[in-house]
Amino acid sequence: MVRYCTRCIMPDTRPRIEFDREGVCNACRHADEKKKIDWEARRREFLSLVEPYRSKDGAWDCIVPWSGGKDSSSIAYRLKFEYGMNPLLVTFSPQLPNAVGMNNREALIRCGFDHLFFRPDQKIHRHLARRFFRERGNQKVAWDAGVNTVPVQVACHYNIPLVFYAEHGESEYGGKVLREESKKVRDFTEVLEHQVGDDPRNWIDDVVGVKDLNPYLYPSAEEVKRVGVKALYFGYFFRWSMLNNYNFIKDRIPFQTCPKGRTDGTFTDFDSLDDKSDNIYYYMQFVKFGFGRATRDACRMIQNGQMTRGEGLEKARKYDAEFPRDFFPEMLDYLGIEEEEFHRIVDQHRNGEIWKKEGNGWALRYPPK
Repeated sequence: MVRYCTRCIMPDTRPRIEFDREGVCNACRHADEKKKIDWEARRREFLSLVEPYRSKDGAWDCIVPWSGGKDSSSIAYRLKFEYGMNPLLVTFSPQLPNAVGMNNREALIRCGFDHLFFRPDQKIHRHLARRFFRERGNQKVAWDAGVNTVPVQVACHYNIPLVFYAEHGESEYGGKVLREESKKVRDFTEVLEHQVGDDPRNWIDDVVGVKDLNPYLYPSAEEVKRVGVKALYFGYFFRWSMLNNYNFIKDRIPFQTCPKGRTDGTFTDFDSLDDKSDNIYYYMQFVKFGFGRATRDACRMIQNGQMTRGEGLEKARKYDAEFPRDFFPEMLDYLGIEEEEFHRIVDQHRNGEIWKKEGNGWALRYPPK
């Protein structure tokens, strides 16, 4: 039996989510806590924390891991133009960059930012994507490692001790919070356990050698300590909302959205736009856990009071199961597989406790309600 949060519509199949006795998920309880926070006090705390790092000679004084999307662009813009910081933007390349993402990155850079764009060895990256799509139903395992690792590598290399991440996903969206301080300060143990999943050295095979793992290996504890790297979540200090971030940045740069008016699998047109691979990624989330991209987006808006539960339920029922046709041929080519094999792999990752066979297709045993 699958339970759905009585406040939002997230099911208990989401990894690490917890429900209380009233059937409310911990993401919704966190949203309740956000209403009680003195955000002006949090802003003052932010100012006191960044002041010692503020550059006096024009050097970079912080790093923003930056996709070019609404969230990281809003953070970078505010750090520079509201709080007088001089951030270096660091991008670990999307698996399959697209025109919208490239436009949005260029639009912010032209406002006056320095930017490093890292693109890993594509022979190795594609091999790992194909391998992990087959093994785990997630072609972005290595990408997850790289996007978490490269900004910290850059911090160590350039001796820039302050790094700003977006929001703490485990508390914001329902997960396992290792300790209270993790909501503010990024915890490497949590990153490895929840976002990467294992040590990249475990990936060595007949194609991947240790020399190929540089983009995915976190700097040593000694190196991080030498530089004094401190990674903070911007969403701890300023109330977090993906919709508000979009509205903020679109008024300041020519931020492009999905050309067809919404992204495959959901009703929004402004989130996760920079990678052609993302549509398949979120579809596999639906396959493995029984909730899709529309549920994800709706829950975030419900928790921020921007949508009712009934409206979110309607969106989820309409869009969650939509197959991601946009960029599908490019993804088959990237993974080096045929369409028949793709669907066979997809079905191997279906959980029989969540799905049942109906005719030639599949249906959720416990649809959202």
